[in-house]
Amino acid sequence: MDSTIKNRIQVWLDGNYDPQTKEEITQLFNQERYDELSDAFYRDLEFGTGGLRGVMGVGTNRMNIYTIGAATQGLSNYLLKTYPDQEIKVVIAHDSRNNATLYAQTVANVFTANGIKVYYFDALRPTPELSYAIRVLGCQSGIMLTASHNPKEYSGYKAYWSDGGQVVPPHDKNIIKEVNAIDSVDKVKFTGNPDLIEYIGEEMDKKYIQTIKSLSVNPDVIEAQKDLSIVFSPIHGTAVDIVPKALKAVGFTNVQLVEEQCVPDGNFPTVIYPNPEEHEALTLALKKASEVSADLVMATDPDADRVGVAVRSKTGDYELLNGNQAASLLVDYVLKSRKESGLQTVKDYVVKTIVTTYLIDKIAASYNVNCYNVLTGFKYIGALMTELEGKEHFIVGGEESYGYLVGEHVRDKDAVVSCTMIAEMTAYHKHHGNQLIDALIDLYVKYGFYKEKLISITKKGQQGAAEIQKMMQNFRQSPPSTLGGEKVTHLKDYQVGVETNLVTHEQTKIDLPSSNVVQFVTENGSLISARPSGTEPKIKFYISVNKPLASREEYEKVNAQLDALVAAIEIDFRSI
Repeated sequence: MDSTIKNRIQVWLDGNYDPQTKEEITQLFNQERYDELSDAFYRDLEFGTGGLRGVMGVGTNRMNIYTIGAATQGLSNYLLKTYPDQEIKVVIAHDSRNNATLYAQTVANVFTANGIKVYYFDALRPTPELSYAIRVLGCQSGIMLTASHNPKEYSGYKAYWSDGGQVVPPHDKNIIKEVNAIDSVDKVKFTGNPDLIEYIGEEMDKKYIQTIKSLSVNPDVIEAQKDLSIVFSPIHGTAVDIVPKALKAVGFTNVQLVEEQCVPDGNFPTVIYPNPEEHEALTLALKKASEVSADLVMATDPDADRVGVAVRSKTGDYELLNGNQAASLLVDYVLKSRKESGLQTVKDYVVKTIVTTYLIDKIAASYNVNCYNVLTGFKYIGALMTELEGKEHFIVGGEESYGYLVGEHVRDKDAVVSCTMIAEMTAYHKHHGNQLIDALIDLYVKYGFYKEKLISITKKGQQGAAEIQKMMQNFRQSPPSTLGGEKVTHLKDYQVGVETNLVTHEQTKIDLPSSNVVQFVTENGSLISARPSGTEPKIKFYISVNKPLASREEYEKVNAQLDALVAAIEIDFRSI
């Protein structure tokens, strides 16, 4: 353990920290758990694409009341400087994670100690409802205490700005500067003012659900298919009440809950990870669906911003849609329905991220609707929505990591409105004699068969971070010449904002903010992206391949061909 880390640890042992925290550090020393101590103190937690997130425990690189307190003090200082001579108002919400209430109360105390008014949700609430409340109440900021779909050891702190979106440049960097300026725990004001706290709850729920109901495009179809059999699981999280209420509000009457997962619990006892991207997390929901012959299965993550979807396959079993498939279907349904209903305007637009399937770009183009691509992280979708507010009309958007949004009521991914619209979409296709899987294959026939896969490689700790940095450096300096047997023809480096034709060496500018992402484009149109995660100790590879599909009957054959190509590309990356 180097001297810098030892000094950081000593600050905590000598400083104004509670006895339990100091005892925990001492025990780690006594047990010679030096690697754990080093990882806990070698750096400060930083804002990534999801805000502040980490394993709970003692240390500067952990989630605890002190790192949360410092972040809130820094944010308070920034708010006071940004909005001088104004009443500053913030909203606080939390999910079902362990310590979530403690952390939320800590945040409330620090804000109110700084003279900032707090609207405090009276119980756990979804992340998108926090975004909604910021906009409705005219607040300058908000905090959501959640680690989204991370394992139970994690917690997190999502900071939001006045538009209801997660903080983006320059605010995120400026907040961090303020946080870094707090070089002593004594600079954090922990003693709150209860008189500045106003509790909110049911009335905000009703407004939020009414707004979601207003976004329905085909209420007549819902009425005709109101008994659509839906199985829903909140996976021990915040959607337990609000998603069933929203589905009922738009008109669905046959919603069955996975009772074992309807108890909010930060230990997530029925799953390994509370992540609807994982098949295992939907095991109980799929079992229930088989028992009741459900038409649709949906499950949300703990803070209800992501939703996983399973649909009936041609064999009668259930097939999980990945995020790209669900997003493509949703974009197509919303745009098609708006056009059929005469609601489409020339100002309509769609937003997705650069690692989300380009099938969506083709769908949007076919409806003469603009499709914007932004950096990875829904906060960039929200930021573009704010930039274009009043000039153009956001309709629908999303990202491959199971996050979607319909409507302009929030500035973050919203699993509540997604659940109602996915159910409406399923009802629409059933009304027209199709299952969702048929509708998806029809999209492939019309636009091309796009297939994607995400590979995540975990590299923990200080050494892991260095290895990931080295990998990204190598990709830039020595890009692979082939991937999956296809020649790599273009390298897109979003850090320097340049796309290079590796054949002609011509370069063109990428008009997006700098980000640590590289993309490889092959001669056959495959697109492979590499980026370090902003919230986890991982490097992620996004593989996207495509081929024409002549008919539904050709599906299995072309699917196998694309699987083989994806596997070959994956082998190439795992050997690097």
